[in-house]
Amino acid sequence: SASLVLVQALGDAGVGGPLWVVTRGAVSVGGSDGPVDAVQAAVWGLGRVAGLEVSGRWGGLIDLPGVVDGRVVERVAVVLAGVGGEDQVAVRASGVFGRRLGRVPVGGGEAGWRPRGTVLITGGTGALGARVARWAAVEGAGHLVLVSRRGIEAPGAVGLREELVAAGVRVSVVACDVAERSAVEGLLAGFSVDAVVHAAGSVVNVPLAGVSVGELSGVWAGKVAGAVHLDAVLGERSLDAFVVFSSVAGVWGSGGQAGYAAANAFVDGLVQARRGRGLVGTSVAWGPWAGGGMAAGEGAVEGLRRRGLVALEPGRAVRALGRVVPGEEPVVVVADVDWARFTPAYTSVRPSPLLTGIPE
Repeated sequence: SASLVLVQALGDAGVGGPLWVVTRGAVSVGGSDGPVDAVQAAVWGLGRVAGLEVSGRWGGLIDLPGVVDGRVVERVAVVLAGVGGEDQVAVRASGVFGRRLGRVPVGGGEAGWRPRGTVLITGGTGALGARVARWAAVEGAGHLVLVSRRGIEAPGAVGLREELVAAGVRVSVVACDVAERSAVEGLLAGFSVDAVVHAAGSVVNVPLAGVSVGELSGVWAGKVAGAVHLDAVLGERSLDAFVVFSSVAGVWGSGGQAGYAAANAFVDGLVQARRGRGLVGTSVAWGPWAGGGMAAGEGAVEGLRRRGLVALEPGRAVRALGRVVPGEEPVVVVADVDWARFTPAYTSVRPSPLLTGIPE
């Protein structure tokens, strides 16, 4: 919230010089780095949106190492001088690292993750959660715990439960506000889970200049607090999978979605921190889904398509989910991108070295 207020205050004051935001531990460039700090990672999510919405007075993001010596200071000065044109960098004693999006080979001959035992799905009665539940049932899960604030009172929950039970799966539909630590503790005390899919979340579309701290907190409630509480209450428990649904908004920014981007960058960082502790974890940064999700409206889906983001067919999306979970990368983008459209639209406001790793 402090970074949000800073960006807004500089705009209100008419300060036109480029703002560079400095973090420590927001990203990791290798084994020599410490664990990723999810709060610092969220600042990067906010900054990516600032780069799109207030590009004329945005400089970029610089992440520092634990020890800042003369070499590090010199390299920061080089970045601030614009050498290389990078705007998302990690400065380390070994050099300066620019952030890049790249392809991850997945699938091959491997079977991927097949849900088994008890699978807990937050947002389990929503559009995406229901899709995951149906897929998990087909793949072999024996017990599905579908969690939402309203539980069985949620629209469509009764029909979904009946459908899954008819398919031969035990189903528990539970009302639980995962933004409350005590509620999550009670939830997990009642079930011995083998895997978790955190698909809960909400999005608020407000320009960066007009986002209030309260609205920022509202977006964070289910997505961020839920992930934090699940991670903390599960502790070191052995799981087959700990999957968090994230968004491309946190990976490359999205106009009008500063809070949403920050929240998703936070959960990306949380999963990276889990991996650093030797635990399973995968954050899937989704593009828009067809037939439901955060960009469910026809107008929104068509607008994204014109900008190069094609809505994912749900069956294809959940199959991809099973393929990426066992992978080495803790954060993976799954999106149907028409790069010939997306790249010119994305870079029309400011150049972005982020995309130079994509051959198209």
